[in-house]
Amino acid sequence: MQENGLSHVDATGAARMVDVSDKAVTARTAVAAGTFRTTETVVAAIADGTVPKGDVLATARIAGIMAVKRTADLIPLCHPLPISGVTVDLEPAGAEIAVTATVRCTGRTGVEMEALTAVTVAGLTLHDMVKALDPAAVMTDVRVLTKDGGKTGHWERDD
Repeated sequence: MQENGLSHVDATGAARMVDVSDKAVTARTAVAAGTFRTTETVVAAIADGTVPKGDVLATARIAGIMAVKRTADLIPLCHPLPISGVTVDLEPAGAEIAVTATVRCTGRTGVEMEALTAVTVAGLTLHDMVKALDPAAVMTDVRVLTKDGGKTGHWERDD
């Protein structure tokens, strides 16, 4: 970490990719979540498989998984990581779909950004699939729930 306390900025304020070569290789896991909010009618159409664009949940799930593999291409200072596994769960309930992603790797840096990217892209895909039915749909509350591995060990969101 630099004098300014920010690991992605050098002493002059220039952006840099953190050198993780001295960090231990450990098992890393991160879980992120978000909520896609629409209408009960749209969620029912998703569950019934009657959305004109096709299987909304399967498409969003695959989009989230694919996004994990592209995180380093999307977020400039993220390291490319050897991803071991990804799950993206989509749980419809009422007028919402809970989106949860779990990402695992064995490496020198965590997979929080990958989990957040999975949730976000799955949510964007949900929106794309239903925007004709509900252009006011939103993806909200994207956050890391837990992370494990590395020198900090286990971290869990309090709320």
